[in-house]
Amino acid sequence: MGMRKSSPEADFLPGTLEMLVLKTLSRGANHGWGIATHIQQVSNDALKIGEGSLYPALQRLLLNGFVEAEWGVTENNRRARYYRITAAGKKQLSEEKKSFDYLLAGIARVMEA
Repeated sequence: MGMRKSSPEADFLPGTLEMLVLKTLSRGANHGWGIATHIQQVSNDALKIGEGSLYPALQRLLLNGFVEAEWGVTENNRRARYYRITAAGKKQLSEEKKSFDYLLAGIARVMEA
């Protein structure tokens, strides 16, 4: 048995974090801290995403053309990079959601067996 790491950050299945970021951005453009806060609040604190996970995920999404970014100003007058989902990102989100639902259903069947 491996020791459970005592990090407050959730362990994500590969691709899950990107899917959650795309889902959040499908509601409207947002900056990194806003994305992390939204996911934490909607998940009732079950999902806490640190900068060490979030920014690499955003970088991968940018490289794949699923999000685009531009500089803007936050509510508190701070400069921040705002991310927006692209058409390719919306298509990717839809495909990832299907795969994820299929995976969750499979896990549920094993756990109920």
